[in-house]
Amino acid sequence: MMNRKLIVTIVLCILAVGSSTAQYHQIATLKYRGGGDWYSNPTALPNLVRFTNEHAGTTISQQIGTVEVGSSQLFNYPFVYMTGHGNVVFSAQEAENLRNYLIGGGFLHVDDNFGLDPYFRREIQKVFPEKELVELPHNHPIYHQTYSFPEGPPKIHEHDGKPPQGFGIFHEGQLVLFYTYEVDLGNGWEDQSVHGNPEEIRLKALRMGANILQYVFNRQEDDGVL
Repeated sequence: MMNRKLIVTIVLCILAVGSSTAQYHQIATLKYRGGGDWYSNPTALPNLVRFTNEHAGTTISQQIGTVEVGSSQLFNYPFVYMTGHGNVVFSAQEAENLRNYLIGGGFLHVDDNFGLDPYFRREIQKVFPEKELVELPHNHPIYHQTYSFPEGPPKIHEHDGKPPQGFGIFHEGQLVLFYTYEVDLGNGWEDQSVHGNPEEIRLKALRMGANILQYVFNRQEDDGVL
């Protein structure tokens, strides 16, 4: 019979392996062609992951990946983030790859950093020609995770005086793409010194971002994707 000390050691090793494995859940920035600055807001995702792990109980790696739209590596990430100010171009192969990723359980958050909107809307039609972006109702679960946003996405950075909106694309009833428009969450996630946002504005952005990540990871764990 094993002595008690050996049993405890084995249990601790099992727990350590489980904890280490959880840390391997990694997210990435989506790199696209067309000239738009896909690399905008470089401090945004590291800050968001740190905040979400601390306040929403997630275990996401603080090492942020970069993945191209047409790469097979896309399928290694349960969540990818797309932002920028300018042009976006998806080839037929890239559009098909992104589609397969999304209908296969992946999730894309697109955050318009002012100027992305017309190009993203054009290119996402290549990915889902049969679907439309629909505005999410304010009672959607993505707005009601650890934090509640009863009026939908918060306004973080002013551009054209338009209200903030959150749109989605659904596949078989499940949200696979979330598009924040006239919101600019990434600006709020960045280091405070970059944009000079007041702390209460940054906190709104970080809380909404934490909701997004928590929604995605909880959903995928429940579905057995991770």
